[in-house]
Amino acid sequence: MLDQHVLVREGLRMLLSGHPEIQVVGEAGGGQEALILVKQVYPDIILLELNLDGELNVEIIQDLIGEARQAKIILVTGIGDGEIHNLAVQMGAMGVVLKTQSRGVLVKAIQKVHEGEVWIDRAMMASVLAHLSRPRAKEDPEKTRIESLSDREREVIVLLGEGLKNKDIADRLSISETTVRHHLTSIYNKLALSDRLELIIYAFRHNLAELPQ
Repeated sequence: MLDQHVLVREGLRMLLSGHPEIQVVGEAGGGQEALILVKQVYPDIILLELNLDGELNVEIIQDLIGEARQAKIILVTGIGDGEIHNLAVQMGAMGVVLKTQSRGVLVKAIQKVHEGEVWIDRAMMASVLAHLSRPRAKEDPEKTRIESLSDREREVIVLLGEGLKNKDIADRLSISETTVRHHLTSIYNKLALSDRLELIIYAFRHNLAELPQ
């Protein structure tokens, strides 16, 4: 967990330490300290506040991803600015939890992001999509890529947009999880995407999946 305030870090540690599936492996209050720490403890999830050194630093997300590629980042923030949340997601954050929300919400976000899902509420996702769509309103250069998708790949994307995990997608389509992973790899290649978050945003933006109600 990365937050400049000691009391916040101690509070988060206390909130999470009692959960049987979560282990807090380290904490830091500054950007450089954080970058060193993630290389030492290999976290699966990084809980991040953006004002680590007393200044807003969205770029720390990409720096952390560069140092700890296996880690997924959840923004845990008191910043209510939607534009900052949008930017954090574009930089690679897999979830956003406000400090005004409950312990249960944070735990659920950690679990879902660890499973490879994205934890962003519907209003925030709609805002991200609106922001990303502005420069591309006149034309859609992705038409050829989208047309290259098979019917099965489109089905996988729809179910992914519903928030289903690989196992659930496999069960729904009566295929193996390995086949689901193969389909996802093919989809990433065809659409020139690199991960699940990019695919979900892409799917909502290009109407390949519906925003959850």
